[in-house]
Amino acid sequence: MKPTRYCITLFLCISSISVPLLVSSQACQRTCGKIPLKYPFGSGPGCGDARFQKYITCNDQKLTFTTHTGCYPVTNIDYSNQVMYVTDASMSTCACTQPSKGFGLDWDGPFSFHDDDVFTLLDCSIDSSPIYKSNNNAYDTNTSAVPLCDKKGASICSFLYSCRAISMLNLPISACCVYTPVDLGPSFEMDLQKLQCSSYSAFYSFDGQDYNPENWKYGIALKYKFNVYNDYPGSCANCEKSNGACGFSAVAYNSFICNCPSGINTTTDCYFEAAFNNALPRQTVTWSVYPLASILALFLL
Repeated sequence: MKPTRYCITLFLCISSISVPLLVSSQACQRTCGKIPLKYPFGSGPGCGDARFQKYITCNDQKLTFTTHTGCYPVTNIDYSNQVMYVTDASMSTCACTQPSKGFGLDWDGPFSFHDDDVFTLLDCSIDSSPIYKSNNNAYDTNTSAVPLCDKKGASICSFLYSCRAISMLNLPISACCVYTPVDLGPSFEMDLQKLQCSSYSAFYSFDGQDYNPENWKYGIALKYKFNVYNDYPGSCANCEKSNGACGFSAVAYNSFICNCPSGINTTTDCYFEAAFNNALPRQTVTWSVYPLASILALFLL
């Protein structure tokens, strides 16, 4: 093969490979359903922060949070305050009651419970539940069961028991407990089978209507941290400002990448794409390589 023909062939091969890269779609989605996706959350492998990937998934435009106790729909993410809100389909609310196994967080995950979370255990066995501890002090003649419950939460139980769905069960209000252990104890878990309670209710806001449990914000609020210092990566901020999505490379030890709208990954941002597209329309960029290759072939033959 002549050198000129070899150069033409090589150029055409390179052109045919590079063009699909310019028109491929963005691998990391910036939304999942109606929920915007920003760092540290991602829509799939290589997107967002590597530590969050196994906990957050986007399938069929539904964002889901997964722990060892189950899968829970994500209802909202407050990025300014670093709070994610999830709901548990098995928990009880003012509208319905149902049996549940409980809720828990993975101890090594980047999430923790928000201070506004209120967990209420329902239909607990007063005789055998471990949340009721006996006072074994021999000098105390007034020995009685002392529950591990917030005494100030008694009103919450009263309001919940006023709900039609709960009142129809005819449960004694003494079987209701506003659970007090911080972060649900050292195991970060509320195992209702061990606690011998049939269900639980969780909410994170009274929504200004303390006396109306029908309008409380039911669900669980979870805090998250970017890293040990909770610093938002500057490189990721620049990436998102340029319409990119932050991600990571599994090959290069989870190093940072910016996934651009064209599908190209960079180690900085996507501003170069805007400059390039303003100089040459996208449709022209896609096909301009082929006429250029043809012209070059005519000159070299």
